[in-house]
Amino acid sequence: MATPHFRHQLHLYGAQVKRLALVGLLVLLLPSVALAQRKARSKANRGKNGTLKSITTQNLPSYDERWFHPGMYIALTASRFDIEQSAWYVANRNVTANSIISPTLGVGFIGDARIGGPNSPFIFRFAPGVSFLTRKVEYEPRGFAYPDSILTQEVTSTVVQFPVLLKYQSDRRRNTRMYMIAGLSPSLTASNRRSDPLRNQLRAINSDLTLEYGVGLDLFYPLFKLAPELRFSHGLRNVLEPHGGTISKSLQSLTTNSVTLYINIQN
Repeated sequence: MATPHFRHQLHLYGAQVKRLALVGLLVLLLPSVALAQRKARSKANRGKNGTLKSITTQNLPSYDERWFHPGMYIALTASRFDIEQSAWYVANRNVTANSIISPTLGVGFIGDARIGGPNSPFIFRFAPGVSFLTRKVEYEPRGFAYPDSILTQEVTSTVVQFPVLLKYQSDRRRNTRMYMIAGLSPSLTASNRRSDPLRNQLRAINSDLTLEYGVGLDLFYPLFKLAPELRFSHGLRNVLEPHGGTISKSLQSLTTNSVTLYINIQN
């Protein structure tokens, strides 16, 4: 039975992630120095008798006046394959196949460009990034319930993604704003790794196209904007690479499916 390699991926690619994060932070902080010098707008909240209750400061008051906003993100993903069984599997039924949800780490950059005037709610987003994926399928012979009879097949890969998205945002309320986002994300596999190739016969092609949609919350701080975002992704291509083995014959198609928490930082 194959073993998970998520921690090994973090170890192998830790240096690359740190370099990407450092470059992204430098890109963010340089424009922020100038923005920090601008005076923030304040709003006083008063009670019914006119007494001062609190003062709310509006951070980054000129944010929407700029047409372009760079940034970076960290993505925490739960990913799996959607399986469609083959006619051979239906006829023989001597093995069952189940997809396993696996954790994934991703990092990347954000480029937001406003479509229209300063009050336009539409934003075009291009967010290239890299994800370190391990997707698994468990095979168990029918009639056997022993752990040794379960065979785990996994596809471990480094994937470069190129999401092209349209963001629709609500009006800003002081330092918060809701938004919806949707689009397509082509991706290319930079490398595939299989532990124990003699036993691990599952293979995937080197490209995919996914439909993505989600919701997020913009939180404005004095020097930057933080935006937690929940996004769903559904593969539009069959990524199964067929070959003559029993594993391949039992499957009709594999499509990708994931739920991702993005932590976006922009200025």
